[in-house]
Amino acid sequence: MPENISIERRAFKHLGSRTKGDKVIWTVVVLLAIVSLLSVYSSTGLLAYKLYKGNTEIYLFKQFAFIVAGVLIIYFAHQVNYIIYSKVAQILILVSIPLLIYTLFFGVRMHEGSRWIRLPIINLTFQTSDLAKLALIMYISRLLSRKQDVIKDFRHGFLPVILPVAVVCLLIAPANLSTALLIGATCMMLMFIGRVSGKHLLLCIGITLIPLFILVLTAVIRHKSGDAVVAKPKTETRSHLFARVDTWINRVENFIYGNQTAKDDDNYQVNQAKIAVANGGWIGLGPGNSRQRNFLPYPYSDFIYAIIIEEYGLIGGAIIMFIYLVFLFRSIRIFKKCPFAFGAFLALGLSFTLMIQAIANMAVNVNLFPVTGVTLPLISMGGSSFLFNCLAIGIILSVARNAERIEGEAAEELVN
Repeated sequence: MPENISIERRAFKHLGSRTKGDKVIWTVVVLLAIVSLLSVYSSTGLLAYKLYKGNTEIYLFKQFAFIVAGVLIIYFAHQVNYIIYSKVAQILILVSIPLLIYTLFFGVRMHEGSRWIRLPIINLTFQTSDLAKLALIMYISRLLSRKQDVIKDFRHGFLPVILPVAVVCLLIAPANLSTALLIGATCMMLMFIGRVSGKHLLLCIGITLIPLFILVLTAVIRHKSGDAVVAKPKTETRSHLFARVDTWINRVENFIYGNQTAKDDDNYQVNQAKIAVANGGWIGLGPGNSRQRNFLPYPYSDFIYAIIIEEYGLIGGAIIMFIYLVFLFRSIRIFKKCPFAFGAFLALGLSFTLMIQAIANMAVNVNLFPVTGVTLPLISMGGSSFLFNCLAIGIILSVARNAERIEGEAAEELVN
């Protein structure tokens, strides 16, 4: 027995020696993985019971498999020198754009949107926007690091950086406007930190606000005119590229006017999420005791934060927010410590992506933002988004690992 314990200790010690990077971020990953298992198991019980004839653990095992795969992705990604990702970024951005175009016209349609493509042989779907988001942040980090000498120049500095951002966001927007806006916001923040001219950034923000203003104005006019939102019949002649426009207007109208609008799925989701939050109070109903999981659509993905608050209360919800903030602060620390511009921009850009996505999801769940299809990073039920988020964390840890190595070598030189 003591020999077995000794072997296990040596195995953990070896694994710890092989695991580099920011230990706090590793701890954040473990904590969010535990929360994910508890929340997904709780929120999928009824669904699993209906679909799998009483087997309520099926989604728990699936989520556990996703977490294991995600941790492996983080581990192997963080073992790679982050400089290699600079070269990989060029390939990924060239692959992502054709994939987004293909998805836009020939993608698998789910939930009234064309965001997915089906992978042959394994017959699984994944969102190409997840790959494009990761590729874009990596590519923008590369460009910002290489163009610091001319970054204030509009033609030679700003245009080469903003063009890939515009192309990717415009290709994602027709099927997934919220993701396109979040990606654009992340890139704007990264460019601001990368010393891009303020007037150039304001120009981009002004151009982006024009269609958003038209969207809000259309929602207000529709509400004032009293036109009920009626689902249009799906016909072959109607292009699915613009089929989401009614949904956007609908969601903005529901967000502005709440229960004054006509009943629809979006209003139902928001109302059920509000009930879940109200049920939770300060300390919650306890693990596995959610009531609204049986009524709230997508309680395991888009609205999992509402289930967390219902079961663990506002205190539990605040702890989740604190964990994400710790992750952001540790990433900012990596940004400050990294001696090279590419690694610094890469770590900060990817952390901004995850943090903005988390804030958007939590804001939707407490009705501070219109309904979107954004998941809660590392907590919502596994899918392509979960695995790509793990890859992003692995890259951040790769930057941290190399920054620590360089810092250690510099310390040794000073001692010698």
